[in-house]
Amino acid sequence: MIRRRSPVRTALVHALLITVTVVTLFPVALVVRKSLSPGNEFELSLNPIPPKVTTEHYRAVLSARDFSGSWLFGRQLYNSFVVALLTTILGVFLASTAAYAFSRFRFPGRRFGMMIFLVVQMFPATLLMIPLYVILDKLGLLDTVAGLVLVYSTTAIPFCVFMLKGYFDTIPRELEEAAWIDGASRFGMFWRVVLPLSKPALAVTALFSFMTAWNEYILAETFLSNEASYTLPVMLKHYVGDKSANWGAFAAGAILVSMPVMALFYMLQKALVSGLTAGGVKG
Repeated sequence: MIRRRSPVRTALVHALLITVTVVTLFPVALVVRKSLSPGNEFELSLNPIPPKVTTEHYRAVLSARDFSGSWLFGRQLYNSFVVALLTTILGVFLASTAAYAFSRFRFPGRRFGMMIFLVVQMFPATLLMIPLYVILDKLGLLDTVAGLVLVYSTTAIPFCVFMLKGYFDTIPRELEEAAWIDGASRFGMFWRVVLPLSKPALAVTALFSFMTAWNEYILAETFLSNEASYTLPVMLKHYVGDKSANWGAFAAGAILVSMPVMALFYMLQKALVSGLTAGGVKG
């Protein structure tokens, strides 16, 4: 017999969820308000509706140019997309192969290796700035997209390996054995059986790698010195300085920077739910 929830309890649950949603989105609404309001000062009003709507801040951000006349925002948007995309591809590829090895093979140091992956995540990125700077300098990769991709991929891999390894553990080995009987190689089993069944976990891993590269600021600010090489988070920081702050352009830029990630979340929402729940298997 199915028990129905009481109308009062249902109403309370919905009221709580609506309240939490409003509280969560209210700061975002204030940023949107500032991006559409004239002037550069950030008002202290809590009213999320702008007194006057203008697109001047969006036009200022989108039409920004450097001293040579090149389209600055377009170049920085290109840098962010290239860095995020290459980090995602490289991170997912390396993490999936490593996670498959940890999940299916038994070798000396297996448990210690997984423990190292977990321990590495405990260290903040700022702790690694100096050694990473020295390494990139020796390799000649400072102020380059390739240097950022190398750094971001290595910092994202530990979490991605742990996530994919837990998901691979849930895939029955009998499916791979059946492919083995049909003549598939070990790589064929991984490519044609395991990866297609792991799309939810791969979606979570890809999104994490993409967000790591797209939103990261501290390392990018440290390793990049040329304005044309900036990524979008570094560009945003330069709208707010020690002596002046263009909060209107900063708010407009923040909205523009967040739009690709929101679109990616929307496209992968179904895979994210199943991937996050199934990827937490202990093993």
